[in-house]
Amino acid sequence: MTGRPTVPDGISPAERTRDQRTRTDRQEDVIETAVPARLDRLPWSHWHWRIIIGLGTVWILDGLEVTIVGNIAGRLAESGSGIAISTTQVTTMAAALYVAGACSGALFFGWLTDRLGRKRLFMVTLAVYLAATAVTAVSWTAWFFFLCRFFTGFGIGGEYAAINSAIDELIPARVRGRVDLVVNGSFWIGAALGAFASIALLNTALFATEVGWRLAFGLGLALGLVILLVRRHVPESPRWLFTHGREAEAERLVDEVERTVAAQTGRELEPVRETIRIRPRGPLGFLTIARTVTTRYPRRTILGLALFVGQAFLYNSVTFGYATILTTFFDVPEGHTGYYFAVIAVGNFLGPLLLGHLFDSVGRKPMITGTYIGSGLLLFGTAALFERGALNATTMTACWTAVLFLASAGASAAYLTVSEIFPMETRALCIAFFYAVGTAIGGITGPLLFNGLVGSGRTSDTTFAFCIGAALMTCAGLVEAAIGVRAERRSLETLAAPLSQVTPARTP
Repeated sequence: MTGRPTVPDGISPAERTRDQRTRTDRQEDVIETAVPARLDRLPWSHWHWRIIIGLGTVWILDGLEVTIVGNIAGRLAESGSGIAISTTQVTTMAAALYVAGACSGALFFGWLTDRLGRKRLFMVTLAVYLAATAVTAVSWTAWFFFLCRFFTGFGIGGEYAAINSAIDELIPARVRGRVDLVVNGSFWIGAALGAFASIALLNTALFATEVGWRLAFGLGLALGLVILLVRRHVPESPRWLFTHGREAEAERLVDEVERTVAAQTGRELEPVRETIRIRPRGPLGFLTIARTVTTRYPRRTILGLALFVGQAFLYNSVTFGYATILTTFFDVPEGHTGYYFAVIAVGNFLGPLLLGHLFDSVGRKPMITGTYIGSGLLLFGTAALFERGALNATTMTACWTAVLFLASAGASAAYLTVSEIFPMETRALCIAFFYAVGTAIGGITGPLLFNGLVGSGRTSDTTFAFCIGAALMTCAGLVEAAIGVRAERRSLETLAAPLSQVTPARTP
């Protein structure tokens, strides 16, 4: 006997088959991967050094750019420089436009980095920088110089988002802190190079007034081209690949990396069973990211802003204005300011280099707190000595070197913090957001306020500028002490679960 089949639960066979197919399709959308754990357990190798050289050395360019412009400001204003511009315009307007460009570039390229991938964008941002700095060398009028400075910053700002996200996603968790600090601290290698280079390039016995400052920008172009060649061999982030549904490509890439690292180290890699399950989703809009940052992680948002505003005010003020302090209060010739700045730059790099490992062993929270508050207190002391007239050019430089030895480690940790405490899908844009907002508040207002106070020539005004920077660093340290995140040696996925994760990471 034939007839309609019995359906005890009220669901027809066709409906049941369709529902089973739908559930199967949903299950097939889910990706289970061990890529994060496989990357985090890799021993250090030459492959990791290639990543650092290809990506991290860009901060040398940033340091070179900022320092050279600060040191050549007086030469640009001289008669016969080939451009009609004043020292104040270089140290205020050009500096502010460079920072404004960096903020804009960070947001624009940060958004694209999360949508299009790390590799594609860290090639584009470097190309933008190279083009802008090359054209700066042929500037003939103030407005064109300002325009070039904006687009140079635009490229550098994009680098911050693309590079920090890529490095953190490729470096093992156990050493992520020290590597990030040294990479961001390498800014000061560029600063030292820029300081020494400016000494030679400003020497009119070697280069004409109109030639030396133009060659200074050529240094950045030459170094950038070398970095571009190395960067071509840096891979895409496997973490970005699998969250965008390209899990097969991510697995193949990690297979290749494991073979390379095993061959380089001569070590057999232990098996990994810890996996993460995610369902790839389309690109996220600004509103989704903003809602994630502000509603899911409000305390972390406050933390990131505090750290960035403090360090941005201090560093952008000093970087753009220290030469003015030396020439205004200590009668240091403009061509000799590079010697003093080179000493400060070395101290800044030694901070992250010597203290970086403590951020992975002692921990993020105590070290960030200590470096921020410690540098703030030292700067208060420097301000008091300066007000009393107890310092000369040498001792002032020594005091600033001590301040920035600590502050540099803390400032580098600010980038590390916002890179690791937010979800994978928002990482680049979060770095860009905090960099842009913090730098817009501290990095634009800092140079304008700092140079305005220093330019008055009154000791009391400069002391006040020092105290503002010290107070902001101290307050940021107190915020870290209250709500800082203990992120040392933890995988990025356990610090902030990807928005696409469907179940918590599991260990069979």
